[in-house]
Amino acid sequence: MPHVLFYFFSFLTVATAVGVVVNKNAVNAALCLLLSLVGVAGLFALLDAYLLAALLVLVYAGAVVALFLFIVMLLDTQGGTRKPFKRLTAVASTVGLALLVTGLATLVSRTQFATVAVPTAAGQAPVGAVLKHYAEMLFTTYLLPVQVVGFLLLIAMLGVIVLSRKHAVPEETK
Repeated sequence: MPHVLFYFFSFLTVATAVGVVVNKNAVNAALCLLLSLVGVAGLFALLDAYLLAALLVLVYAGAVVALFLFIVMLLDTQGGTRKPFKRLTAVASTVGLALLVTGLATLVSRTQFATVAVPTAAGQAPVGAVLKHYAEMLFTTYLLPVQVVGFLLLIAMLGVIVLSRKHAVPEETK
């Protein structure tokens, strides 16, 4: 069963990530980004990284994508016509595709993957102790970077709101 879930979440993540790139409508692209982040959270959950999965859903899928949708809907942008590809874009895309195919071929050609030693249940720390360590680091060592990022997101949101307001022209200047 875990293999089926892995393939499902992998397909969901890749398909919706492609949807983000090729979608002309910004709202649909943001919703595809939301589904892509949910797929990555599912992959984290399959790796028993429940804290990372929850943080990804809460912070990125919950807050950042909602902020993107709010900004896109506030600006009322319309999808325009696409410009034709330039030669440099075509060359870069070809090189990227070649690197992707080479990496996948190398991955498939390996006959034996390195095995990771999984500790036994007796050797593992309790789940609460591991989360306590994350929380301690978050609120001591990394408190300033978290606060700065939150403040920057607040400034960005307020800036977009101010810039997107429709300003009325005063009667004297008409």
